[in-house]
Amino acid sequence: MATTTPFKIHGIIELLMSISLFFVPLITTFASEYDYDDDEPIQPIQLVQSVQQSNLQEEADVELNNNYAFDKCRSLQAKPFDENLTKKKLIIIGDSQGCDFLNGVIENGYLKNYQVQFRFIPYACQRIPNENINHYISPKHRRFCLETKRIDSLEKAKQQVNEADVVIFSPLWKSSVANKLPTIFNYLGIKKQQRLVVIGYKFFGKISVNKYMNLSNDERRLVRNDVGDKSLKINSILTKTLGNNVTFINPHKLVCGDAVSCPVFTNDLKLISYDGRHLTQAGARYMGKILFQNTILGSI
Repeated sequence: MATTTPFKIHGIIELLMSISLFFVPLITTFASEYDYDDDEPIQPIQLVQSVQQSNLQEEADVELNNNYAFDKCRSLQAKPFDENLTKKKLIIIGDSQGCDFLNGVIENGYLKNYQVQFRFIPYACQRIPNENINHYISPKHRRFCLETKRIDSLEKAKQQVNEADVVIFSPLWKSSVANKLPTIFNYLGIKKQQRLVVIGYKFFGKISVNKYMNLSNDERRLVRNDVGDKSLKINSILTKTLGNNVTFINPHKLVCGDAVSCPVFTNDLKLISYDGRHLTQAGARYMGKILFQNTILGSI
């Protein structure tokens, strides 16, 4: 019987370790603690423990939803525009919020006249270029943001931004960055002929499936989550900061109004968000329609 020598086993182990190290940075770039607002941590979903069957359990499944939420933006990450195509060029800059926006576009078949590319910059790494990083990146995230080679940045994205006809910013905004967003536009060299769009802040609160399980359809239509006033504050900053040459889209106002609560279900009674921050497939379709049918996005 053939045997594997210790030398060969050692070599195989080293190879597997090398492969795992190669893939870990890519995974953490898209779905990890680095993409969450420290002030509003994502709450664990309360899953139903009984044997009662419900589509809600599947709708709130974190693993399935994470795969959906990040799949499309991951496939486009930092890929160049195809110069052989005659379509106009559109670039989305964001984190998981940008992934949500992209999914809303795809679910509804919008922006088909554009070739769309994506630059993923984790929330933790969001900052103003050429300014003191201590003002924007917490100490626990600095090594990750500055030393991980696979992490994208505005510096790396600058050239591609200059190639785009339409530039859309759609991250989970830090207030410190929202206050100085025009500085980013100046750094990137946004031209007058470029269409510039900023998508505001959204949050859907704590998702507790147990609470919704026995509700009637009419009751689910009325369910709203307390989301605090951070969305209102950040979007107010963006409204005051952005000039007339920037199209600002306020998702909170469009979906939740001026309240500090937001709906939990779509019009057809599907969960909008599976964890409060990221959208389900039904939620992406729902929000995409609202954003494009009620704003200037529909005419882009």
